[in-house]
Amino acid sequence: MSKRFYLVSLGCAKNTVDSQSMASLLQEAGFEPTDRQKEADVLIVNTCGFIGPARQESLDTLRDLARHKKKHQLLVAAGCLTERYRQQVAQEVPGIDGILGTRRWMDIVDLVQQLRPGRKYPEPLYHLPETPTVGKDEKGVLRAAIQGASAYLKIADGCRRPCAFCAIPLIKGTAVSRPPEVILEEARILQEEGVKELLLIAQDTTDYGHDLGMKDGLATLLEGILREAPEIPWIRILYAYPGYVTDRLIEVMANHPQIVPYLDMPLQHAHPQTLRRMRRPSNMEWVYQTLAKMRAAIPNLALRTTFIVGYPGETEEEFQTLLDFVQEIQFDHVGIFPFSFEKGTASEPLGDPIPGEVKQERLARLAEVQERVSLARNQSYVGQIQPVLIEGFDRGIAIGRAPHDAPEIDGLVFVEGEAPIGEIVPVRITGAMTHDLTGVLVRP
Repeated sequence: MSKRFYLVSLGCAKNTVDSQSMASLLQEAGFEPTDRQKEADVLIVNTCGFIGPARQESLDTLRDLARHKKKHQLLVAAGCLTERYRQQVAQEVPGIDGILGTRRWMDIVDLVQQLRPGRKYPEPLYHLPETPTVGKDEKGVLRAAIQGASAYLKIADGCRRPCAFCAIPLIKGTAVSRPPEVILEEARILQEEGVKELLLIAQDTTDYGHDLGMKDGLATLLEGILREAPEIPWIRILYAYPGYVTDRLIEVMANHPQIVPYLDMPLQHAHPQTLRRMRRPSNMEWVYQTLAKMRAAIPNLALRTTFIVGYPGETEEEFQTLLDFVQEIQFDHVGIFPFSFEKGTASEPLGDPIPGEVKQERLARLAEVQERVSLARNQSYVGQIQPVLIEGFDRGIAIGRAPHDAPEIDGLVFVEGEAPIGEIVPVRITGAMTHDLTGVLVRP
């Protein structure tokens, strides 16, 4: 009888890809997945360690599994939290049998096979290298997470950017691009699987190929995917970095309808002084010029960004600059986060001087501005016919997304009546809400 594994994936889409890759390796080794914790022989939590609340969620999940673990079960902690806080995890969660760093997900089978149920280890077995080993993932394991008709395809791991608030380089190391020929083969496989939307992800997609000596690596990779997987109707770019959206990338996006008119480019702030303290690109003239250039080349472009409020030293004047910027640029989607103090990052010497209530008040003010913008942007779609990828059906309503909405983070389109799940269908937009749209199916 095959052994079974129960896997919990926490955090971002990049973690989801790692989780599905581990699941694929386990299944190739004869393990069967189960969504029932009690039935599993191996319990795995792919943790997130990016900020405090995410770490707490990971620890709570591990503690809950450890508390209910049976004698025949093994508990493995994997991912970002264990890469950076392995000793803390081992000490705070008794009952963990093995620990797998985020750069060693490919060792999941080896680790599980070394463990023995019921054996008391003096400490968990570790699989944690000191250097990135992204190349080791090329064992025929698909580095993508398929969710319905969409698939997240990881093109690189790690990051070489110096952002003062971010712990990702401490967790994942510097940027390491995956070989283009491997990515293109995976795109072909995903096309054969019938995927309708391909989302390219990395800590910084616009840095793709730098370590391979490529110039305009992302644009080159996109051209390769367009050539090798022409039947995937939507390709979406996430996690672009300010200053690295090149003219060639804009040209490729503008000239190929297969690439949806959408770009996710986290800016984090709009005041140059705040950005300098963040060690982020602070040339706002570039931002204005590039966004104008993109909108001129791609008329239906949807823009998503994220901002941090309450960063150390942020004055009311600096925050007001951010408010004015959001009102002026008219982003389609904005994620807003209060600053989270992280030990070991370059921002640690700045402390966390802005009170929590001030952070929350600024977050609410910025959200109020963006909600008005989002509603106006959505209202502009009313009366248009939009292609919608149908993802579900509930009580007489089909639920999907238009090209300007990425999965999980953006809005939905609610369509009257039935529509085929997993297909892209024409929908006439009839109503707009702050984040979502309503519509009716356009019959042939």
